[in-house]
Amino acid sequence: MKLHLKIPQGLKKHVTNELLKSKDTFKKGELQTSWRHLERAHILGQAYPIEHSQAHWQMLLFAFRIKNTKEILGQIPRLLVGGIKSFVGEIPLGNSGGANVPPLKPMQIPMDLLVILESYKK
Repeated sequence: MKLHLKIPQGLKKHVTNELLKSKDTFKKGELQTSWRHLERAHILGQAYPIEHSQAHWQMLLFAFRIKNTKEILGQIPRLLVGGIKSFVGEIPLGNSGGANVPPLKPMQIPMDLLVILESYKK
C-alpha cells in the first residue's frame, strides 16, 4: 500500500491554479466554467489528502452558494471520506468529484491533466 502524504510542489501549483480560476469565473457568473475548474482541481489533487479534501470543501461551498441541495448532500460524505481514501491510495482515478457521479467510479482523465499527472509520477 502506497501512502500519499504530501503533494509535489509543482502539482500543487496546478491544483491551486484551478481553484483560483474557479473563484474568478464564479465571480463573473460563469458557473459551469467555475464548476469545471473545481472538477479539474479534484482530478489533479485527489491522490493527496489535503488537496482532495480542499477540492471537496470548495465544491461544498459552491453548492451552498448556488443552493444545490443534491450537491450539498453529495459533497458532505465525500469531504469526510475523500482525504482518508487518498491517504491510503484508494481513489478512483479521474473521478470528477461531483454528486452527479458515483464516488468510486473511475473516469477518463482529460488529456491535458493526464500529461500533468504523468509528469509527477514516481
